[in-house]
Amino acid sequence: MPVYRQLANLLRESIASGKLAPGKPLPSESTLMGEHGVSRDTVRKAVGILRDEGLVVTVQGKGSYVADR
Repeated sequence: MPVYRQLANLLRESIASGKLAPGKPLPSESTLMGEHGVSRDTVRKAVGILRDEGLVVTVQGKGSYVADR
């Protein structure tokens, strides 16, 4: 499984468990890169998957947030 899908799964699990609550920001790209040892492109692809699924909302210049359910 590609690394970006693995990261998307980890973030999805954090959202489902409530660790990342609705309305709360996702960790920054830099934080996710450092914690998981991945590239910025990998983080962006993972967040893009979650955005496409409606789990995350991205606000330009502000960051990505867990969508309200």
